[in-house]
Amino acid sequence: MAAVRGWPWPCLRALLRLLLLAGGGQRPGAADHCSWRGSGLSWEPRSRAVEQVHLRCTEGSLEWMYPARALRVVLEPNLSSARHTTVCIKPASDFQGASIYVEHAGQLHLVVSEAEGARPHHVSCFSAHTPQRVALFLQASPQRDISRRTASFQYELLSNQSAAGPEFKKMALVEAMCRPCDNVELLLAICSSDFVVKGSIRNVSHDSENHMSHVDVSVQKVYRQKNRIFQQDEASGDWRGPIRTLLQCKVKKGGGVFLFTGNEHFGEAWLGCAPRFKDFLFIYRAARERGANPCEFQLD
Repeated sequence: MAAVRGWPWPCLRALLRLLLLAGGGQRPGAADHCSWRGSGLSWEPRSRAVEQVHLRCTEGSLEWMYPARALRVVLEPNLSSARHTTVCIKPASDFQGASIYVEHAGQLHLVVSEAEGARPHHVSCFSAHTPQRVALFLQASPQRDISRRTASFQYELLSNQSAAGPEFKKMALVEAMCRPCDNVELLLAICSSDFVVKGSIRNVSHDSENHMSHVDVSVQKVYRQKNRIFQQDEASGDWRGPIRTLLQCKVKKGGGVFLFTGNEHFGEAWLGCAPRFKDFLFIYRAARERGANPCEFQLD
């Protein structure tokens, strides 16, 4: 968590009274159950109720223009059997006008302050003590004028993740393990990853401030991708795309053809298993002969 500060009981008690006044209704606005977009200017000026928004997906976004008073956001995914243990929030680069708190055990704890929200690539993660229902509280900052401010962020609910360590380690991406995958992990990765592509490394750049490395991949074949991260360049006709990993993994540019796998978080591809393609072929064919492959994979 970026910072944790409990609110004084008198302030909290007043906020809880306002929450009761809200009556649990869904805040009017543009919503698709995963994302919400609304404005504080549309609220009743004399109302003291805390407006509420219910989002029912494991990932989405929220955009609150002209923040006023407070907004309660309840994340309750429609997955009865899933247990999501970590919530990650990525504020937009122009995040302004509010701070984000999480409700836990009758207190509000600061997750993202207005100042922290403006940091590029900033991601805050925390444990979800009630996996099926996580309540966030957005408190609008005092404003002296009506200039436009927007408090917007993306959210993801992750399972089996750890919220310990520096900011990007808080994502606890199992695909950013900084070690070669074993055969079982590799065979599972080609079945369950958000993206699976064959290609080579064009370039690697490092971002020490945000503890990340950026791998520019020249793609020979896209086997699967969740979104259009890997695209064809209109000028050259070549397929390429960016993949991120942790700086501590010390990724370097090297020759050869690889099978890149991984998952997407906040619209970005994060590196998982990445064996040399010839090594992957040997492992997959051996597993298929034994009937040990967890899924069928279309080879070249």
